[in-house]
Amino acid sequence: MRVMVYIAVSVDGFIAGPDGDISWLHNTAYTIAGEDFGYAKFMSEIDCLIMGRGTYEKVLEFAEWPFADKRVIVLSSTLRRLKAELHAELSSEDPQSLFNRLKAEGVRRCYVDGGKTIQNFLRSGLVTDMTLTRIPVLLGGGLPLFGENPTLIPLVHESTQAFANGFVQTRYSLARS
Repeated sequence: MRVMVYIAVSVDGFIAGPDGDISWLHNTAYTIAGEDFGYAKFMSEIDCLIMGRGTYEKVLEFAEWPFADKRVIVLSSTLRRLKAELHAELSSEDPQSLFNRLKAEGVRRCYVDGGKTIQNFLRSGLVTDMTLTRIPVLLGGGLPLFGENPTLIPLVHESTQAFANGFVQTRYSLARS
């Protein structure tokens, strides 16, 4: 089973500013007519999306739930229930247990989203692919994409694409020993 990351990050490595602010991602200067930076194609290949509580709560602030046609699992040890109309699943499983369960269920491609969730799946050695889109901004602080990791995680560069708005998107696979 593939476990994939697709995320935007500031040049200084943050996925959100202080207090979880992501307004910098919606700067109209970044808009390129008809360009979604590969997101629709990526999502069309995903069987399941796994996000943490913080990401779930941030997405609830959007005008509408963007994952209506996807299986969504929200990882949390503190939430007791999710909004029923979203048809999302709540789980408190650790990454390896969830991976094993989804693999046994026949899931082939998972999208992991949210800083802590990505960090936990990386630490567990489960992430197979990462697409990082660097946004041309320095936030100076906030929520880092990568936290401390007890081991070296070698990456294999697959491709890099620069966009006219200054975005630089790099795809990596994770080297396996």
